[in-house]
Amino acid sequence: DVQLVESGGGLVQAGGSLRLSCAASGFTYSSCCMSWHRSTPGKDYELVSSISSDGSTNYADSVRGRFTISKDNGENTLYLQMNSLKPEDTAVYYCAADPPCSGLWRYWGQGTQVTVSS
Repeated sequence: DVQLVESGGGLVQAGGSLRLSCAASGFTYSSCCMSWHRSTPGKDYELVSSISSDGSTNYADSVRGRFTISKDNGENTLYLQMNSLKPEDTAVYYCAADPPCSGLWRYWGQGTQVTVSS
């Protein structure tokens, strides 16, 4: 079975940093496209960042320059380093996987809460 387990969320002051992790299992991780999304009440899910199987990355304009996505193929783990956090970054963050890199985020984790206080 495919499993994605996020960790690393928490409460941080504005300007601070957090690193989210997503441990993956049940599929060929090294050839998979992975992503981070976030959700807040009353708003649609936002694609925060994605990384392809060849390591190329994309970021939402709202986080570019502050967040960094990376994946450790040896540890089957996806990361999101979040720096210079702002109150508007407060959300539940989810990792997602697209094993064939088809453009469909087929598998999702349970989410981890990030709260940034002003």
